[in-house]
Amino acid sequence: MAQEVTLAQPSPGARLWRNRHFNTLWFGQAISVLGDAFAAIALPLLIFELTNSVFQMGLVTSVSGISMLISGLFAGVLVDRMDRRRLMIWCDIGRTLVYGSIPLMAFVVGPQLWLIFAVAIGASALSMLFQVAYSTSIPNLVDHDQLTDANSRLQITYGVGMAIGPILGGLFSNRFGPSAAIGVNALSFLVSAVCLVLIRFRPPGADQPVKKSALNYDEVVAGLRFVLTEPVLRSVTIMFFLFTLVASGGYDLFIYHLKHNLGQDDSAVGLVFGVAALGGVLGGVLAPLLRRRLGFGICFIGGMCIECAAIALIGLSPTVPLIAGLAAGMVFANTVKLINSMSLRQEITPNHLLGRVTSAFWIIIRTPAPIGAAVTTWVGAQVGAAPVLVGMGVLGLAIALYGLLTPARLTQ
Repeated sequence: MAQEVTLAQPSPGARLWRNRHFNTLWFGQAISVLGDAFAAIALPLLIFELTNSVFQMGLVTSVSGISMLISGLFAGVLVDRMDRRRLMIWCDIGRTLVYGSIPLMAFVVGPQLWLIFAVAIGASALSMLFQVAYSTSIPNLVDHDQLTDANSRLQITYGVGMAIGPILGGLFSNRFGPSAAIGVNALSFLVSAVCLVLIRFRPPGADQPVKKSALNYDEVVAGLRFVLTEPVLRSVTIMFFLFTLVASGGYDLFIYHLKHNLGQDDSAVGLVFGVAALGGVLGGVLAPLLRRRLGFGICFIGGMCIECAAIALIGLSPTVPLIAGLAAGMVFANTVKLINSMSLRQEITPNHLLGRVTSAFWIIIRTPAPIGAAVTTWVGAQVGAAPVLVGMGVLGLAIALYGLLTPARLTQ
């Protein structure tokens, strides 16, 4: 009797490589991430060049946070009611124009601090809207069992972009100036927009009715209600909220520490960020495996513990190579944490609520960012960046340990 031959089904990750629409989105975001890496280095460097003040850097971060919060109030409803792909295209076009104004103005009259604040407001609002739509679009492009793999690949791409981008951005900024580096970011959004034009999302499921009626209160607050009543998501949200409060100014303090305390130039700052981002690549590669082996609770809470310990040690480290290594560990842990958080939210949220749930989640966790960034950078300006980084790490570790008392620790 002939034996039956059973062909093994391709793994979720292998099937993902055959998904043309997801791969096109992935390519566009890879270019956009590379541009973001240029801006992530160039914008703080431009502020530092104009003001030599970490507090001004913190104020721009605060203004960005406020803009994100305000736009987030409407982002979820807009994403759930509108064509998500078209919305993302218009956000990319808008960000091209907004970021492009900085090199244009610099060419005409020179860099302007007021314009940086204006760009921070406009770009942050558009970025919030794009990120909500982007996050909710993944389930419309891949199968349910591919969500963690899809998020992992996107995060790996983010890590690679942030490994290469800061190095290139630092060198580019040294050669042509921070304003020109920000212009590279503006052009990257055009590439992202073109890629979005070329893809199509899957039609919404039966649980996602087309909304043609006027807005009502229940529709607006549905996402917030889901976040606050789902036990695991509520626990994760509280932990993120507290961590944002204590760590919002960390990015600015990190750059200020390298520039002011350790006397590094733009290229060295970019190199440190590039090395750090390699940790994100490793985190993206290992996140799906760690999730399947260890479960959500260990990956999320353990990731936050490692991340915060690294932040504290960075404040205590006297050498750039040691700081770069610790930063790589910090970004590794943060990447594992973020991929698990995003995948869990996509898995447990009905598709027709995903925009509002994502928006509500981000509004809550980012609400303390403006205050946190302003306070921590002000304190850093008074006592120095290093002790504030140590304090951030210690407080963050306490928040991570609090997670052991919540339902998040039991989630698989």
